[in-house]
Amino acid sequence: MTASTTVQGLREHRPDVLADLLTRFGREIQTVAYLIVRDTGDADEVLADTLLTALERGHQLRDETALRAWLLRIATNRALGMRRRSVRLLQLGSLPETASPDAMDTESLDRAALKDALGSLPPRIRAAIALRYYADLNVDEVAAALGTSRNTVKTQLRIGLDRMRDQLRDGGSEAAALGAEVNHV
Repeated sequence: MTASTTVQGLREHRPDVLADLLTRFGREIQTVAYLIVRDTGDADEVLADTLLTALERGHQLRDETALRAWLLRIATNRALGMRRRSVRLLQLGSLPETASPDAMDTESLDRAALKDALGSLPPRIRAAIALRYYADLNVDEVAAALGTSRNTVKTQLRIGLDRMRDQLRDGGSEAAALGAEVNHV
């Protein structure tokens, strides 16, 4: 399906476009949602909600070229809303089994340190970083997705990267090396 066919299908509320949206944008939407909510099940729920909302509100999409950004905005809003609601709940879980430090490779340690640093940020700053650096949206697109100004996004990105850099620098030798890489972002 072409982008214009998909958008036309959304405007006509045709359920067959959901498969195309899932194929083309599902992984990215799910990952951005996960980076915000930090739970796989919740990210799956955000993905499903995003696709259903797109089907219901497809007539609101005016610019065919903005489909991806529009979907990411819906997903971001859903994920942030879910985060706000879950703050009120006490989440209990079992401790994950951890491998010994010798069994973990450097890439896993780096990824875990980066994930922890990102997870320590407030949800809106985490959303700005996920949209900017994972979804590769420009600052104006991130601002549109978050419903805020361009300057607010720039500030959120600066604060978020600074906090991540500090946390990675303070986190140990592997994280410190990764902190140096975050300086280049």
